[in-house]
Amino acid sequence: MTVPVYITGISAFLPNAPVDNDNMERLLGQVGSKPSRARRTILRSNGIVSRYYAIDPQSLQFTHSNAQLAAQAVRGLDVPLDSIGCLACGTSIADQLMPGHASMVQGELALPACEVATTGGVCVAGMTALRYAANAVRSGDCARAVATGSELSSASMKAENFSTEIDSQLALLEKKPELAFEKDFLRWMLSDGAGAVLVENAPRTGGLSLRIDWIDILSYAGEMETCMYAGGMKRDDGSLQGWQRFDSATRADQSVLAVKQDVKLLNENVSLYTVEKPLRDIVTRRQLQPGAVDHFLPHYSSLFFRDKVYEGMQRAGLDIPQSRWFTNLATKGNTGSASIYIMLDELFHSGCLCVGDTVLCYVPESGRFSTAFMHLTVV
Repeated sequence: MTVPVYITGISAFLPNAPVDNDNMERLLGQVGSKPSRARRTILRSNGIVSRYYAIDPQSLQFTHSNAQLAAQAVRGLDVPLDSIGCLACGTSIADQLMPGHASMVQGELALPACEVATTGGVCVAGMTALRYAANAVRSGDCARAVATGSELSSASMKAENFSTEIDSQLALLEKKPELAFEKDFLRWMLSDGAGAVLVENAPRTGGLSLRIDWIDILSYAGEMETCMYAGGMKRDDGSLQGWQRFDSATRADQSVLAVKQDVKLLNENVSLYTVEKPLRDIVTRRQLQPGAVDHFLPHYSSLFFRDKVYEGMQRAGLDIPQSRWFTNLATKGNTGSASIYIMLDELFHSGCLCVGDTVLCYVPESGRFSTAFMHLTVV
């Protein structure tokens, strides 16, 4: 027998004032001698008009760490911290290699002794954290758990991270005075933010809750090579050589720690492996009907992929009209593992939800092609 669990609170934290497209390069810094030639093209394609950075616009210094962003989102839940029995935190790149990200968030909150779990990966890391928290409550191990997704993407995108690479390749850069597209592409796609959800074994009194009906997470790393990565270099055969295999000079000269994306591999496979293949199975196994989904929350990195997602859903037998889709990508940016939390927070507090409504969330990850679908019911 499945024990029901409920999301009884949702909070999002976006640092500082929104940053428009014209001010991005000023805050992140210019790489090389000329402004990025790819920036306007990428921004035109991704449809993002504002996003948030944990960077002070005057001093250009960081205002928050990744752990501090997550801690602020948890504080926004307005729940007694000593009542949290489990804290699960997902992120793509933590502030440090160790200790785990969740331990650092617990430290920021001065949380009393409790179970903590860090989930890694890319965008799906936030969903695996939520699944961990839900299972902790569902199993009876605790009555109240918190899950977070957070990203400090700007820390990887600042211009100084690439200065050594630029200086070491002056001759080459005289012909092509900008970063390789695999790195420059992501500087205009990713931004900062955090979200948190409170999971309990009973719905809240005097307000709405979201019953977690199911969460399905699937990885295709057994079939697919690496697509999005940091801390490594991709070899010609598609394998990845990790940062520890490079000396310190090479790590700097080639920006080994930078976030990179195999854009060709992404475009050719993201719909098939994050929508079509998994959804065909889920539609059958979960008896999912498009007419029974009231709100569809898709996380996609760019408006460019919206129609591709829709076409993949149609081929998989789940034709949910785009009139029922909800996204805030244009105004909140692509915050990776935090994106689904930030979308849920806005929808949950919008006044648009009614008791009995169903919500289907979709989170793809191009790291090595994973996907997550979550079904919720408003109670």
